[in-house]
Amino acid sequence: MRPLLRIHDVYVARVVTVMVLATWVVLVGLDALMAGVSEIGAVGQGDYTYLGAVTYVLQTLPRRAYVMFPTAAVIGALMGLGQLAATSELIAMRAVGLSRTRLSVSVALPLLVLTALMMINGETLGPMAQRNADSMKSAARSSDMIVGRYSGLWAREGDTFLNAQNGNEISDDSGSRIQLQDVRLFEFASDGRLESVAHAQTAEHSAGGWVLQDVKRTWFEPRAVTRTEANEERWESQLDASTLAASASNIWRPRYMPASELRAGIEYRHRNQLDASEFEEHYWGRWFYPLNVLALCLAAIPFAFGSLRSGNAGKRLFIGVVFALGFWLAQMQVVKLAAVYHLDYRLAYLIPPVVMLVISWALFRRRSG
Repeated sequence: MRPLLRIHDVYVARVVTVMVLATWVVLVGLDALMAGVSEIGAVGQGDYTYLGAVTYVLQTLPRRAYVMFPTAAVIGALMGLGQLAATSELIAMRAVGLSRTRLSVSVALPLLVLTALMMINGETLGPMAQRNADSMKSAARSSDMIVGRYSGLWAREGDTFLNAQNGNEISDDSGSRIQLQDVRLFEFASDGRLESVAHAQTAEHSAGGWVLQDVKRTWFEPRAVTRTEANEERWESQLDASTLAASASNIWRPRYMPASELRAGIEYRHRNQLDASEFEEHYWGRWFYPLNVLALCLAAIPFAFGSLRSGNAGKRLFIGVVFALGFWLAQMQVVKLAAVYHLDYRLAYLIPPVVMLVISWALFRRRSG
């Protein structure tokens, strides 16, 4: 019985893996370098130092690796096949009876393994490291603000402490403003005694303070505890809204969340009749991530074949890379159209890879003919 993996599979997989990893390192390194340059502008705010900026960028590397992998996969696969073509090894493999389809399977095998690892990274290490980086940065830029992994956003103004479990930025005709959900205010007396605890469904920033909605407040008096309720209260606060908004957007950016948190965010917004389109977009993007990688690579691989003796490997690779990278632009446009016309995101994410796979199959048949 023949082994499932033969020697040519291992050889092609090794060449492709080396090229993908090399391309990956370059792309992630360039992305991290540009991020480090942009972080210099924040250095000096509060206790945020150059060392803090470097630490922040390093902690975001797992997330950057996840984002950059599809591009590294297609470029690395094409470069690996181009190297085999340049040394006539593809010709030798074809001469012994290996079809283009069989060679493409050899290319796809290591990519599937790396894709699986990136899926795990995208649900575990990537979001966790990104959140730790954002927490560290927010705490350094403002001593009165901190982000907890499970307790949400904490901010302090004088003897009042604010805690919010969720939040987002709202944009309309009047502009953008920050809205926090599931908010608690802890007010202390000058002697350290807890005076009151207020719970509000939402807190929305306005000029000079915050408007609290559906407020339930508990007062702690020397010999009694009283409870009051109000549909709306105003909290006059000089808390830096821009820093708070930046911290809130860092915590609750959907594109940096794992699928489990995205799903919870979708359900929360549906229950409260809020717009969940951004969460749905990134949620389904997680599920279609492996299909996108596979379709992108398979659609570009035919450009590495053709007339292997023609000596135009560089031209084929360039055309293949441009063709493949155009996939991301096409998918981005389809997803944005789905958001505008309220279409199902699953359909929006399915159409581009299916079209790419059909084109790839047609190119394979044409070149095999």
